[in-house]
Amino acid sequence: MHSFTRLQRRSAKHRLRGLIGIALSSSVLGMTAPPLAAEERKGIAFVQAPEQSSGMCTATTAEEGFACATKKCTDGGALAGDCIKTTWCQPSGWSVDVFLQHNEGVHWHEISCGWATKSAAMRAAQIICDPKERQYVVDCTLVALYDPNGIKTDIE
Repeated sequence: MHSFTRLQRRSAKHRLRGLIGIALSSSVLGMTAPPLAAEERKGIAFVQAPEQSSGMCTATTAEEGFACATKKCTDGGALAGDCIKTTWCQPSGWSVDVFLQHNEGVHWHEISCGWATKSAAMRAAQIICDPKERQYVVDCTLVALYDPNGIKTDIE
């Protein structure tokens, strides 16, 4: 029994040394790698006031992005209460704004963002407009394409 107790103590010491080694390694790794929060990756916010206006802004937080996009929406003539927060993506990536119209006349915009490439965003717009998926849609048009910095770019 005495040798078993010594073995337990030795095992406990080795476990403690191992944990200390892991903790020190983690500390050293943590010092050499920058924290993810420090990256400050931009996101993109979209708001819409149906039949009135819309707004889009890039920012580092959703709160800042929606505040800026709402300001642009109200600058376009809508009341702040009519500007609905619709979409936020972080990182922003490539974004598309697609206009759709239902066969009963109702129309709206759908936003898809966060795409890694321009071609991926364009394919997303094609999927949104696929008539096999939405037989009730009579008009579906890609109206805007934004790069990761929120700059409107050529659709072609």
